[in-house]
Amino acid sequence: MESTRVDRWLWAVRLTKSRTDAAGACRGGHVRVNDRPAKAATGVSVGDEVRVRVGDTVRIVEVVRVIQKRVGAAEAVTCFIDRTPVRAPEVPVARRDRGAGRPTKRDRRVLDRFRTSRQ
Repeated sequence: MESTRVDRWLWAVRLTKSRTDAAGACRGGHVRVNDRPAKAATGVSVGDEVRVRVGDTVRIVEVVRVIQKRVGAAEAVTCFIDRTPVRAPEVPVARRDRGAGRPTKRDRRVLDRFRTSRQ
């Protein structure tokens, strides 16, 4: 088994919940193999880089082993190397309710303390 379809591989290694979701991601342009847009039938072989957008994150994986059948999660993670960069933690932002009016003097002091504590 030298290569398989990208939609089948994405489903088999549990990057998508179903093969239909994987094919839909390919159709929507959310899957790239070696920096080229991939259709569902695009072949994937060992050494290929696959980028897939799942939800709001982009996963970048390198194919280590080609499988066609869905396997357990412990075995699925051995089929790829995750090269996704680590995202920086989100910084909390001070927000006010829309229509709350101008901040009071006390509110401004709280905001100033919040801003200076982050720097």
